[in-house]
Amino acid sequence: MTNDFNSAMRRAGELVRAGKPTAATEEIQTALGVGGLGGMSKNSKNPFGRTSIGRGLRETLAGLAPSAMTGGDGPEPSLPEGARFDSDTFSCAAGSRDYRVYIPNLKGAAPAGLMMMLHGCKQSPIDFANGTGMNQLADEHGLILVYPAQSRGANMQSCWNWYSPADQMRDSGEPAILAGLMQQLQRDHSIAKGRSFVTGLSAGAAMAVVLGQTYADVFDAVGTHSGLPYKAAQDVPSAFVAMGQGATGSNTGETIPTIIFQGDADSTVNAANAQAIADTSAPSGTELLDDGTTGGRSYSRRTVLAPAGHSVMEEWMIAGLGHAWSGGDKAGSYTDPAGPDASREMLRFFLDLPAKAA
Repeated sequence: MTNDFNSAMRRAGELVRAGKPTAATEEIQTALGVGGLGGMSKNSKNPFGRTSIGRGLRETLAGLAPSAMTGGDGPEPSLPEGARFDSDTFSCAAGSRDYRVYIPNLKGAAPAGLMMMLHGCKQSPIDFANGTGMNQLADEHGLILVYPAQSRGANMQSCWNWYSPADQMRDSGEPAILAGLMQQLQRDHSIAKGRSFVTGLSAGAAMAVVLGQTYADVFDAVGTHSGLPYKAAQDVPSAFVAMGQGATGSNTGETIPTIIFQGDADSTVNAANAQAIADTSAPSGTELLDDGTTGGRSYSRRTVLAPAGHSVMEEWMIAGLGHAWSGGDKAGSYTDPAGPDASREMLRFFLDLPAKAA
C-alpha cells in the first residue's frame, strides 16, 4: 500500500474514535481507491463455499457509531436462592481488569466447568449476561461464569483490543490478563481438567480466538459469535477492512475445539470471517453438513467430528441474522430472540467434549 493509503486509513481511525463515522466512511472509501482494494463479490449460494460476502464500509462504520451502540449495564440479573454474582478486580504484571463472576447454587457439588464470557464493544458484563441468558443455563448445568470488563482506559468503546499486536501474544497485554484471571479462578474453584472454556461476541469473540491460539493450555475450547480470525488485523484501519471485507487470519499452530455462530446478514462483521476462524483454529476430521429451521430462522451447519465421534468444530450460519446474539434476550444489547439458541448450543458443544486426565 502507498503512503497516501496508510495516511488515509490512520485518519479514518481517528475520525471513528472521535465519533464521526460518516467522515470516516468517506476517508476509508478514498483509501480503498488509493490502495487498489475493490469491493468484494456477493456470496455464493453455498454458505461454506464462499470467498467473501460483500457490503459497503458505510454499513460497517454505521454499526460501530456511538449512536448505534445501545449497550449499557441494564438491570442486575435476578439471583436464584444461593447463587452469587460477585464483583472483583484481577491484577498481574500485564495490567488489571474488573470482572463479575457468577456462581450458581452448586449444593455442595463440584462445578461442571468454568467459562469466560467476553462482551462486545459498548457492552458490559451485566449487559452481556442479560442478553445471552447464560447465567440461567449455568444454573441448569452447575457451571461457573466469569465476565471480565474491558476498561475505558484501554479502549474508549469498551472493545477488546483483538487487532493490536501487543494484545495478540502470549505473556503480553490483554491475553496475559485474561488467562491469568482464568487460572486464578481455576485454582480457587478446583476446576477439572478439560472444563475451561471461553466465548464472546464481536470484539469479544475475536479476543476469544486470540486466547485459544495463545493459551490453549488454559482454555479447552472456544466459542465465537460474529467474530474474526486470529491476527485478522494489526491496527484500527486494518480492523475495519477485516470486518468489512473478511480476513484470512493466521495460526500459531494450535488447534482447539471451536463452535462458531454468524449471521449472513451481519453488516458489521463480514460473514466470511466465520469460515476463516474455522479454517485457522479448529481441528480437522470428518465433515458433516446439515441445515434446518429453529426459532423462525433457517441455518446451515458444518460439523467436524473427532475419531471418537464427538464434535470438535461447528460453524453455524444463520439466515437473516444481523450483528446480534442468536436466540438472545432483548434485555441485553445486540441480541435477536429468533433463531437457534447460541448460548444453549455452545454449552452443549463444550460439555460434550471428553474430559482430560488429571
